[in-house]
Amino acid sequence: MSFSKYISGIYTGLKSLVGGMMVTWKQFWSKKVTMEYPENRKTLVISDRWRSELIMPHDENNEHACTACGICMRNCPNGTINVISKKVVNEEGKSRVALDKHLWDYGMCTFCNICVISCPSNAIIFNNDFEGAVFDREKLHHQLNHPGSKLREKKKTVPAAPKTPVAPAPEATEATRPTPSVVTAGTSTSPADNKTDNAPKTNPSGNLSNEHTDKENN
Repeated sequence: MSFSKYISGIYTGLKSLVGGMMVTWKQFWSKKVTMEYPENRKTLVISDRWRSELIMPHDENNEHACTACGICMRNCPNGTINVISKKVVNEEGKSRVALDKHLWDYGMCTFCNICVISCPSNAIIFNNDFEGAVFDREKLHHQLNHPGSKLREKKKTVPAAPKTPVAPAPEATEATRPTPSVVTAGTSTSPADNKTDNAPKTNPSGNLSNEHTDKENN
């Protein structure tokens, strides 16, 4: 190596060092853009869409919604889920498939969310816990169903009684339709008028009429 190239290399190195130190000096006086870890975990705001750990929600009766269908296991691209099922006999004496163990490998999961989307009963979800690092690899193997848990039975709905159809009322025919009474002008239908027709007629002098006396003689 010639002496000129040696001096040129030293100059190039010093120039690069000064350029880097200028960037560092400029950022030293600017506002911080990084976050301290893990000192600010209590005040850290995590987005609801953050996917951390796959869990299986259980209610107060230690019941879950997993039917051990195995769809999440078949759709997982990395093979991180293993669903182990068993045969149980229900109260009616019928045999059916139930969940024994739902195993998930935290270390192999890519958090693609395909298992959650494909689950027909919405039995598994991702929580948004920020801290998930451990020092033991065995702690990355999780069993999602709790010990002694069982499937949440759906409440049987009693079907409502069918409504009895009401037959429509028959239309009135000419035979059943009542005949309206016709009242002519100047004619009275009151009971008082009927009584006057049967009363004996008298003359203006107060004597009975000849028609009435002839009926009595006969």
